[in-house]
Amino acid sequence: MRDEYDFGKGRQSPYAKMLRKPVTMNIDVATIDYFKEESRRTGVPYQTIINMYLGQCAAEGKHLTFV
Repeated sequence: MRDEYDFGKGRQSPYAKMLRKPVTMNIDVATIDYFKEESRRTGVPYQTIINMYLGQCAAEGKHLTFV
């Protein structure tokens, strides 16, 4: 192992802005079942699918409509 390392030519991680924060929330069983089924269908973890969907809603500026 070296005594010193030169990080002068290093670059910032492209993932630095993509940090995640764990949260606890109450979600309807039917909603969780839907995302778990999507998970089985796609092979992507259901929490990742929920995160992707919420991110897409935020990016598109979707607003809630009450029925």
